[in-house]
This record gives sequence, C-alpha cells and structure tokens, in this order.
Amino acid sequence: MSTYPIAVIVGSLREDSFNRKLANAIVKLAPPEFSFKQLPIGNLPLYNQDDDATPAATVKQLKADISAAHGLLFVTPEYNRSIPGVLKNAIDHASRPYGQSAWAGKPAGVIGTSPGAVGTAVAQQHLRNVLAYLDVPTLAQPEAFIQFRDGLLDDAGYIGADSRPFLQNWMDRYVAWVKKHVD
Repeated sequence: MSTYPIAVIVGSLREDSFNRKLANAIVKLAPPEFSFKQLPIGNLPLYNQDDDATPAATVKQLKADISAAHGLLFVTPEYNRSIPGVLKNAIDHASRPYGQSAWAGKPAGVIGTSPGAVGTAVAQQHLRNVLAYLDVPTLAQPEAFIQFRDGLLDDAGYIGADSRPFLQNWMDRYVAWVKKHVD
C-alpha cells in the first residue's frame, strides 16, 4: 500500500486556534495510508531576500518538510479579508530563491474556519491566487467556507455529526486529488 505524507500548514499561531482544531479534526477523516504533519511557521524570521543565500535553519527545515510531502493541506483563518501575515511569510520563504520553490507541483487542499458567516471565503480566494502563481495544483471543489460554531467539533475533537458528511466528502475529494497528482 502506498503512503501519502501530507504537510499541514495552519495559518494561525494561537495554540488553541479554531483552525488548528479544524486541522486536527479533519485529518482524522482521511484513510490510514495518509499521514499528516503540521509544519511550524511561527518560528520563521521575516522574509528578506538578502537572506536567500544563507537561509535560517528553520527555513531549511520548512523547505525540507514540504519537499518530503506528497501533498499540502492549508488550514487558514481570515484576517482583515485575507490570509494571515505569518502564512504569507512561510509561503514566501519556501518559494525562494526564485526557481527553487518547494511548493511547485504539490497538490493542495485549502480549508478554513471562522466564527463569521462567510467563514474564510476571502482568505481562501487570496491563498488560491498565490498558490496558482507558485504552480500548486489546488482542489477547486468542493469549497469549504466553514463557520466555527457549536457542533462543528465534538467534545473529543472530532468533526461533529452534522458537519461530518460535508467534511468527509471534502476529505474524500482531497484524497482523490492528491492521488491523481502523485500516482
């Protein structure tokens, strides 16, 4: 049986963030041949092109973890109708220097949650624009703009019963997307 290591990039630094909770829960819907590793992005220095020739150890590790993955899972909050700066910083680091992007060709899924009614719709669209430029084939459908509210997750941290069919379908489509690009 093939195994599919997936790099998970959570766009929030808060340990108890809604998106970290969603990331931890949604990976439980994947089949056993998929493994998920959350990559730390809060320890990266601010991107500075002057550092491209001698990147920090944390940048080298991020790029190595992305390179080792068969796919990417972005779980992002929405800050001021866009992606968080810490997520953009990580994307910039792993895409540089020009021509040495760790992202290129890696199939991705984009999802996120927010207490607001539109979830993370605008942030996801901004992220998809960035990923398109970086040659990251991104699952287009189904879109998942998740409102974080009671019942999304159960007390044990699993996807709640009411949300499970939709998110299981999302995960099934993501799994097929990764396999299509890897196999």
